[in-house]
Amino acid sequence: MNNEVNLRVLLKSRPVGFPTEEDFQIVESSIPEPEEGEILVKVEWLSLDPYMRGRMNDAKSYASPVEIGEVMVGGAAGTVVNSRSPAFSVGDTVEGRLGWQSYALSDGSEVRKVDETLGPLQTSIGILGMPGLTAYFGFLDVCEPNPGETVVVSAASGAVGQIVGQIAKIMGCKVIGTAGSDSKVQYIVDELGFDSGINYKTQNVGDALDEECPEGIDVYFDNVGGLVTDA
Repeated sequence: MNNEVNLRVLLKSRPVGFPTEEDFQIVESSIPEPEEGEILVKVEWLSLDPYMRGRMNDAKSYASPVEIGEVMVGGAAGTVVNSRSPAFSVGDTVEGRLGWQSYALSDGSEVRKVDETLGPLQTSIGILGMPGLTAYFGFLDVCEPNPGETVVVSAASGAVGQIVGQIAKIMGCKVIGTAGSDSKVQYIVDELGFDSGINYKTQNVGDALDEECPEGIDVYFDNVGGLVTDA
């Protein structure tokens, strides 16, 4: 480990529109040593999620913005390589808010151990992590769908939307998804089993929904807002 360095991705400037490489800075630093009660995690997987774009803005929101010069926030998974915490041992696999860096210190409050018998480590920040839990509880507990109902999912090829659609199909619902390209529409239909898909960039969403849902829509799982929701 002594020959390694900690690569960290810092927010260099606040993006205007889509982020570019110029908005970030990669820096090298020494690998930190944990203090009493802390652990050092070697990061192996990063989750890149839409909410991160909002955290790059200097605006009041549900979470504080990333400050200029700080490590970019983000979910990650990895292995404990040094521990001074009684709750974690070297070799434990964990996931949590570790940020965009090769090695991360944590006091354990924002990480959890991962049971790799349930799936590969990377699933802890995907289907078995925040995106999967958002889909599962958002759809089943909030939407309360019933078999045979018609379900529409926006951003259907995204991390949350594709899981919502598959749960809906398992429940016996009719599922229509919206996406931003023909290839994404083909993916949700051919690979994920959606009944049909709508390309919101090339089709009139309202007309397409009227055609696909002649008896109306029972559940709408909204991932994006905007014109799709307005339709």
